[in-house]
Amino acid sequence: VRLVESGGGQVQAGGSLRLSCAVSGSVSSIDAMRWYRQAPGKQRELVAAIVDNGRNTNYAGSVRGRFTISMDSFKNTVYLQMNGLKPEDSARYYCNVDLEEPFYDTALETWTSSPLELWGQGTLVTVSS
Repeated sequence: VRLVESGGGQVQAGGSLRLSCAVSGSVSSIDAMRWYRQAPGKQRELVAAIVDNGRNTNYAGSVRGRFTISMDSFKNTVYLQMNGLKPEDSARYYCNVDLEEPFYDTALETWTSSPLELWGQGTLVTVSS
């Protein structure tokens, strides 16, 4: 199981980008999907999160009202729509997912699952003024 990110790029201030992160492989369930970002010389920060199969979302104050996180449960994909981009939004954006990975328990002779946290490879967003 791995994450495949796409959608980064360069845009002028005020522009928009949409990031995508797809879970590739077999999963039993997805508990939470998040987007983090890290700018050079700064700590990684949580940008947005979506839980409860898309029913609840949270945003960092700096992006609330401009960014929208959503998910497609059938495609196991999370999106981050970024509007009104500012130069300070420039960073590498990382997808983070908590999921349950299925496996066959040979001792119990049954399928079960175990928790797994995954990180994407990151996608670069550059906003010019």
